[in-house]
Amino acid sequence: MKLFLDIPDEEAQQLRQAADRLGVGVEQRARAAIADLAGQQAADFEGAASRVLAKNKELYRRLA
Repeated sequence: MKLFLDIPDEEAQQLRQAADRLGVGVEQRARAAIADLAGQQAADFEGAASRVLAKNKELYRRLA
C-alpha cells in the first residue's frame, strides 16, 4: 500500500533527525512509528477489554 502524507516542516525535520540517529531511512522510520502505534492501540484495547470482562464476570455468569 502506498500512502502519501503532507506533514508540517517541523515534524518532517523531527522524523529526519530520528531516522539519522537510528541510521535508517526516513521511510523506514515512518513505517516503524506506524507499526508501533498500531501495536500499542491493539494492546491498549485488549487490556481494557480484559479489565471489563473480569470486572463483569459475575454479572455475565448470572445472565447466562
